Amino acid sequence: MNPAVWLIGAGPGDPELLTMKAVKALGLADVVLVDDLVDPRILDYCPDARIVRVGKRGGCRSTPQDFIQRLMLRYARQGLRVARLKGGDPCIFGRGGEEAQWLSAHGVACEVVNGITAGLAAATAVGIPLTQRGLATGVTLVTAHTQDGGMPDWSALARGGTTLVVYMGVAKLQDMRGQLLAAGMDAATPVAMIENASLPGQRECASTVAAMADDADAFRLRSPAVLVIGQVAACRMYGAPDAPALAETRLRRSA
Repeated sequence: MNPAVWLIGAGPGDPELLTMKAVKALGLADVVLVDDLVDPRILDYCPDARIVRVGKRGGCRSTPQDFIQRLMLRYARQGLRVARLKGGDPCIFGRGGEEAQWLSAHGVACEVVNGITAGLAAATAVGIPLTQRGLATGVTLVTAHTQDGGMPDWSALARGGTTLVVYMGVAKLQDMRGQLLAAGMDAATPVAMIENASLPGQRECASTVAAMADDADAFRLRSPAVLVIGQVAACRMYGAPDAPALAETRLRRSA
């Protein structure tokens, strides 16, 4: 392990979901640049490092990306070992690819340390298998929050036939609903909305494509949350979904 910068995935929140490699890198770091969604308990693994908070959250005041990159470069050129600690996985909606390319272009060696992405952890936390024979033969990870403010091609995604795992979609539920229905997705398609996956405050709202915007509003769903859309969202590997009565009733009616 000898890069100047590690791009480390902190996972969805639960410190027990960190990889051993992430723990080792944090223990070696001199300075750690931390995103807002990283659970504070994870910083216990780098007690001697300087902690620099560089939060980036949708709808909130955020640290500019250019500033974060220049900060990594400055510390690395000072001979310090830098850890860029991100929620989830650095290369799944975490700008890890952009940062690695930028550092490489400036002559700084870096290494990506993968983390468990929130979409996988959220589904598992409530007992949903993202693929299941006879129900879903694939998974599509998609963000509803794009750089140019546009929307993904929900029509193409609806026709794809895979389980859809949607990140950063809470503010876009009404638009998603309309476009998925317009694309021909069955209104009764199950939806699971998981807030604060893997953390003590985790909550789940079970719904359908037709009802998800209304149910999320009644449930007071807040970010960070992950949406699982597809037949597997009504499947449980163990137990039953802990959802509000309204959402459960709508799910039964649409089945």
